[in-house]
Amino acid sequence: MATKSNGNSGMSPRKMITKALKATIKGIIIYIAYFIIWQFISPMSQYLPGFQQMIEAFVTTYIALIILSELSSGTIYQHFLNAGKSLFIIAFLILSLGTGGFGFTVENVSIMIDVRIFLFIAMLLGLLSLAKSVLQAVNYMSDKAELTQV
Repeated sequence: MATKSNGNSGMSPRKMITKALKATIKGIIIYIAYFIIWQFISPMSQYLPGFQQMIEAFVTTYIALIILSELSSGTIYQHFLNAGKSLFIIAFLILSLGTGGFGFTVENVSIMIDVRIFLFIAMLLGLLSLAKSVLQAVNYMSDKAELTQV
């Protein structure tokens, strides 16, 4: 009678290399997408001081969370990192967008941009992602409990 292992202590080197390769590829794809998108939004950085640093900090942290989540796939830590990624997005949006309005002057014309609707929708999507991560963690733990009882 064969028994199933509940931990990843016996993970083969081939499986670890596959996880690392998959995490690296995901990180590279996200960075390439950032690089392409940045070409289109870079003119905004001359009107919004610190915009480039803010976006780069977000992308760097997001890629790190994706890589860590992918490396810990198949464990409960993956779900914790996914929940952390969702919370990071929500917190970053709140801190970076603040009240939801941007104002700047271009050639003696004052422009005010209201992004509260975008902020609201993005935060709802972040909360949806957080709920998904929590439910996946609950499902993972219930599957683990079923395996130990059988």
